[in-house]
Amino acid sequence: MITTPPESQDCQPAEPAGGRAHFLQVFLSQRSQMEALVSRRVGCRATAADLVQDLFLRFWRRPLVQVEELSTYLLRCAGNIAIDHLRSEGARVRGNEGWLPEQQRSQSCEPQAALEAGNDLRHVEAALRSLPERTRQIFLLNRIHGRKYAQIAQAMGLSQSAVEKHMMRALQACKASLREPTPPRSPGKVP
Repeated sequence: MITTPPESQDCQPAEPAGGRAHFLQVFLSQRSQMEALVSRRVGCRATAADLVQDLFLRFWRRPLVQVEELSTYLLRCAGNIAIDHLRSEGARVRGNEGWLPEQQRSQSCEPQAALEAGNDLRHVEAALRSLPERTRQIFLLNRIHGRKYAQIAQAMGLSQSAVEKHMMRALQACKASLREPTPPRSPGKVP
């Protein structure tokens, strides 16, 4: 919860008291919109609340700038702080990637792993093609288009239980296709 910080020497506003009061009023009125904007970008409401709190503290600790529309300026700053957060997270992930055990293996395994992944993908695609049309459509709506079971059920005129059963059938087919041994290929023949 954002509250007015206690009066101290380093938090004294450089401008008239009305400037800080106006800023606080506008910030508090825009906080929910800023959190919603940041949450959409970073994908986490708790992180969004933290980032908006940090934005408040940044502004509170420095002299206020004069802008024509403070609420618009705050929303733009919230969007920018979300982008900065995503960039720093991306840099952190890229920095840590070199330390993952999977990546410390020799690079000679990479072509073999790519070949195996390609084979797995072909098996899953074949399993999906062999499914009944409705089951395949439900699977694609959920896994590719991100639809929830209830949305799919409503759109297709089915019960949610029926959608769940179709998804179970599709997932079992995909799993089974990955367990099937790959038939040996004759040298020189392309699949």
